[in-house]
Amino acid sequence: MNPLKQLGGFGQAVWLDYVSRGLIERGELTTLVERDGLTGVTSNPSIFEKAIGHSDEYDSDLQNVLKGGDADVGALFEHLAVGDIRKGADALRPVYDETKGADGYISLEVSPYLANDTQGTIEEARALWKTVDRPNLMIKVPGTQAGVPAIRALIGQGMNINVTLLFSVAAYKQVAEAYIAGLEDLAKAKGADAVSKVASVASFFVSRIDAKIDAAIDAKLADGADPRLAELKGKVAIANAKMAYRYYQELIRTERWQALARNGARVQRLLWASTGTKSKAYSDVLYIEELIGRDTVNTMPPATMDAFRDHGTPRNSLEENLDAAEGVLERLKRSGISLDEITTQLVADGVDLFAAAADALYGAVAKQRAKFSGDQLVGVREGFGAAAKTIDETLAEWTKDGKTRRLWRGDKTLWTGTDEDKWLGWLDIVAAELDDIAVVKSFAKEVRDQDWRHVVLLGMGGSSLGPAVLQETFGAQTGWPEFHMLDSTDSSQIHTLEDTLDLASTLFIVSSKSGSTLEPNIFKDYFHQRIVETVGADKAGRHFVAVTDPGSAMETAAKDEGFADIFFGRPSIGGRYSVLSKFGLVPAAALGLDVERLLTTTQRMVNSCAASVPAALNPGARLGVALGRLALDHGRDKITIIAAPTYASVGAWAEQLIAESTGKQGRGLIPVDGEALTTPEHYGQDRVFLYLGDGKTAEPAPLHALEAAGHPVVRIDIADPYQVGQVFYLLEMAIAVAGALLNINPFDQPDVEASKIKTRELTSAAEKTGALPDETPFFREGGLALFADDANVAQLGQHKTVADYLRAHFDRVKPGDYGALLAYVERNPAHHQLLEVARERLRDTKQVATCLGFGPRFLHSTGQAYKGGPNSGVFLQITADHGDDLAVPGKRYSFGIVEAAQARADLSVLSERGRRVLRVHLADVGHGLETLGQALKQALSN
Repeated sequence: MNPLKQLGGFGQAVWLDYVSRGLIERGELTTLVERDGLTGVTSNPSIFEKAIGHSDEYDSDLQNVLKGGDADVGALFEHLAVGDIRKGADALRPVYDETKGADGYISLEVSPYLANDTQGTIEEARALWKTVDRPNLMIKVPGTQAGVPAIRALIGQGMNINVTLLFSVAAYKQVAEAYIAGLEDLAKAKGADAVSKVASVASFFVSRIDAKIDAAIDAKLADGADPRLAELKGKVAIANAKMAYRYYQELIRTERWQALARNGARVQRLLWASTGTKSKAYSDVLYIEELIGRDTVNTMPPATMDAFRDHGTPRNSLEENLDAAEGVLERLKRSGISLDEITTQLVADGVDLFAAAADALYGAVAKQRAKFSGDQLVGVREGFGAAAKTIDETLAEWTKDGKTRRLWRGDKTLWTGTDEDKWLGWLDIVAAELDDIAVVKSFAKEVRDQDWRHVVLLGMGGSSLGPAVLQETFGAQTGWPEFHMLDSTDSSQIHTLEDTLDLASTLFIVSSKSGSTLEPNIFKDYFHQRIVETVGADKAGRHFVAVTDPGSAMETAAKDEGFADIFFGRPSIGGRYSVLSKFGLVPAAALGLDVERLLTTTQRMVNSCAASVPAALNPGARLGVALGRLALDHGRDKITIIAAPTYASVGAWAEQLIAESTGKQGRGLIPVDGEALTTPEHYGQDRVFLYLGDGKTAEPAPLHALEAAGHPVVRIDIADPYQVGQVFYLLEMAIAVAGALLNINPFDQPDVEASKIKTRELTSAAEKTGALPDETPFFREGGLALFADDANVAQLGQHKTVADYLRAHFDRVKPGDYGALLAYVERNPAHHQLLEVARERLRDTKQVATCLGFGPRFLHSTGQAYKGGPNSGVFLQITADHGDDLAVPGKRYSFGIVEAAQARADLSVLSERGRRVLRVHLADVGHGLETLGQALKQALSN
């Protein structure tokens, strides 16, 4: 007779420790039931990983799911696993019915990541129980300290539980108590007969114990222990299991258990797990033959099942030689080897091994998802050169330590442990905005129905840079208003904007998270007055909508002034992470974009960066780790952003994200946007190149040469403009991860606040007098005046021309530094071109990274890194007189005074931070910039 089938005669059930779709669909599971008397199946992540990652059995199912939408890898795995478990449960249902629920079970494990999370385990178990919806399902829960109360709670709710990772008798006793207490809870809640509908097994691991004990014995023998100690090898695990079984027998004889049994309660059977022999010195059926007894289960891997079928010898072995078993454990104790210590370590190792198996499983699903998603996801191609090894090592560490999951859980200790957990609302904002899509669609309809000719966004920093990307990426949409943006206090900029508008047909979007930011408030005040003058006070409100946080000063002002609508952001999202919230979506709707498509497309990247995706396959974590390691280990902290024309504007948004997030505490990444690409000899060894391609425009030729020269290059391939949302999310995740490596808080901006404080002090003084305090330059020449603090003046020395001072200033640039031109002038093509010429000359002469920012725009962007990041910047600030200034309504100061105050505050904070900074003031912008350009040409000539 088949030895496997004979086990049933001894009261032991045979379960299979393996499951796959093919096993079920090809009828092999049914064959095992009929031929071998199989009565149950167990699964775990390692089993599923082998099935999913090493076969094509799941390909068509995955493809069908992805055709209908998308999901993160955790949800995809659950979909696949639930399908298998349901089919397996159905295949075992005849056994379940025939045994009246005593057997015929299949197990599905809660996430191994929850092994130390009681409430998380309970919630996931409930969800799996509901989703699988089969009476012969067992939910696998680890018998950890956190798992034990979850076991009691779940039993008390009437679920079947397979308790896993039991190694010691002490742990088994706790689990047995949880089972009995759970049944008692169930009886109280649902009636005494409810206990008859619950089944449980306690999975007691065997061979892993002998593997550890044998190694400890070998170590003792090597140290000169009594050679007879070797007699215990291969015996401790079985002795330990026998002691657990003896306790089980004592337990079921107690009156407490008998009271439950009289109401039909089923015993919690001991299930022998890890029964495949790990040592070739032992019989391959050792842990089957020596552990046979009534009310037990042996779950066997296929190879062990085959071996026992072939040459196993069943006998009622579990109750044999109990005294000898006790003797084995006593001898072990006397030898100085602690079974308790080893079993405790095995639990910890088991949790880690199961988590690692889950990582491998989710990695397998992630690879398949990426393969079948094709160009629905932006492609990320990397060339890290010599840094690849340390990047891969750090990614492995992130996976092992579950750091991406910690990020998603809001574990602030991943960063500095301050308040990072309060600023992670961006992680799931895309799904939330999809749920709220009706609000944005309604606004879009209103914009179109009211026939506005122009829409103007009034904002600064994160509230304006993201919408600017959408505007420039998609361009004007037929049948929709012309979109404009104001993010400068420069009066010429405001004049230029106003001259393009038909105010009577213009809608203004006032965007301010806090409602207390100076610039959006005075923009609003100015244009509100102009609208009142144009259409009358009674109609002015309909020309304005606000985007702000709930309870802000902007909400109050909007209500007081009768704005047409108010849209709310999420308070747990900082400005630079807000583009995928209402701060970006309301302007997107006004642009005429398909906001739902934008969000749905972006959700694919959210899923790619989910907590369940191992770091090496998680594009956001992978890029973030790379940027962090390249900066820390190789000094490559200048992130140079190059883009095909369609996506050129992404760089300005990424500048703020990178600089404001990482540039603090003397550390950080310095973004370099808009710098013309050239050949390798013009660059130092501090660059990382990030190229955004559109799949149509040929890559710049120097990019290949730079890669060949050893510079790290990351290419992001964008197949569809609507994938720009994926780029937003990818970079947000990457910078949050890089912040963890840099050990900074990526969600604060302390040095931006420092400039704001000094600006307020100056504008408050100007409100009293109508002007800023006088300044005295330390040098004048031909309409140019130079300003600096005493320390910088002393370092520059005495010179006779502006060109000589500029030469002395830029001679302070050293390898690894960067130069920045900070221009408080109107941002227009002519000014930009003049400054770009100077910028390229600085790069080529000094072989350093160069930045160009227009003030006060950059103050809410790169200004944080310039002041708080590494002291490697050499700054030239450019200011100018304003001939055609504009008054700020209700104030004694003007926009020109505000801009000048912002420039002075910027210079002051840079100086306080010990930065190398010089200010050039132009008496006339146009002529002055040309004169400055000539002086810079002389200063930077070789």
